[in-house]
Formats: sequence, C-alpha cells, structure tokens
Amino acid sequence: MSDINLTGVKQSQGVWLVKVPKYLSQQWDKATDKGEVGKISIGKKQGKTEVRFTLNEELTTLGAVGEKDASLQVPRDHPFTMHTVGGQTMAVFSQSDTDEISLEGMVVHRAECRPVVNDNYMKLKKQQIKESTKSPRLSQQLEKAITTVFKPVANHDFNLVYEIKKKSQGKMVRAERQVVLDMLFSAFEKHQYYNIKDLVDITKQPVSYLKEIMKDIGTYNNKGAHKSTWELKPEYRHYQSGEEEEEMQTS
Repeated sequence: MSDINLTGVKQSQGVWLVKVPKYLSQQWDKATDKGEVGKISIGKKQGKTEVRFTLNEELTTLGAVGEKDASLQVPRDHPFTMHTVGGQTMAVFSQSDTDEISLEGMVVHRAECRPVVNDNYMKLKKQQIKESTKSPRLSQQLEKAITTVFKPVANHDFNLVYEIKKKSQGKMVRAERQVVLDMLFSAFEKHQYYNIKDLVDITKQPVSYLKEIMKDIGTYNNKGAHKSTWELKPEYRHYQSGEEEEEMQTS
C-alpha cells in the first residue's frame, strides 16, 4: 500500500460530500478551460439553512457550448437536501501525476443536489427516457451467407434468472429508484392526487418499496377532500396551469 501524504491536513478545511445528477456533471465538463461552472448560495429560511447551486447560463444548453440548438436545456436552479454524516468517518483523497496520494480533508456535511422540477427538467427527463429505450442494434449488410447453424433455445439463461428472482420476491420486481421516480413524476404531471393502488398499477412496483419512495417526495393526506391519497411535496410539484386552476376551484 502506498504512503499517504498528511502534510496538508492541518491547513485543510472540512469538505462537503455532494451527490449531483449525471447531466450536471456532464455539463460541468463542457466549461471552457475548466473555469467557473456556477455559484453556491447559503442563506437562512424560516430559521433553517438553505443551500442552493445555480448553474452558469452558458452551460444550460444540452448540446456543446456555443451550439445554437437550445431546444433542450438543463435546469439552472438546484437546491441542496442536507444530510447528517452520522457515525461515519469519511475523508477526501487526491492523487497527483506521480501517483502520490494526499489526504485533503474530512467530510463534515453530506448533501444531494436536486433540480427544481420545471418544464426544462420534464423535457430533459422525457428525452433521457426516450434515449434509454433506443435499441443499440445496427443494420449491417453481409457480404456472404452465414453458414453457422444456431439451435433454438427453449428458454434463455437471463429469462431463467428473472423467473427465479420473480418467484423469490413475488410478482413485482423492484426497478431502479431513478426509473421509479421518472414514472412517478410523469404521472403527477397529469394529476395532482393518487391513491397507492393507482401508483402501484402505474409503476408495477411493490407497495412497500413505492411507499418508501413516496415518503421522500410526497405527502399523504389523512383527511379532507383528498383523504387517503398521495401528492407531491411543494418542491417537486409541477402541474399544468389548466389543471392547477381546476384543483383550486374544486378545493
């Protein structure tokens, strides 16, 4: 194991460990000369610390910097969701060109950098879902006939693995969290309130897993006209103006 350089520890400050969306890190890579990519503001709101990252405007276009096509833009505003470090001890290390490893500082805060859900964000998510469903297969013209004989298989190995997993976990198999979030945000773009049964029908996810996710992004109504239904928390809400007006009239 290589020695670790600890000379800069006494001068180093506590560091933040922040999880950012993949598209945001990709936009940062497009910054000219790896310069400034945005600004972080720290303030107080109702007695609580509020941290927010604002992406530089020239990096909001999904294409390369300088391209005229601005049909898709990434969100600029990204509030932080703060978490405690807890009982964990985490540190940040760097590695130089000579492979020397240095301890830069200890993690004092953990946070998630999440976008404000608006028209740009919804268009971006739809484009990402569309891209993920594209087949990677390409057509190719063959110069000669293929003589290899392939025997048909009654059931492929990956199908057998899926069936075993399906039986062990029940009829519904958990999808990736981000995939479920995309389905939920898409559903709540159409309607403001859903009961858990409707959300299960939409996402095809286990009830316990779905409730776990909804507790992070939603609010459960225990009483009132929309009793026993879920709706998004204010920071995730995004409704069409027509529907929003209709909800105000009926409430």
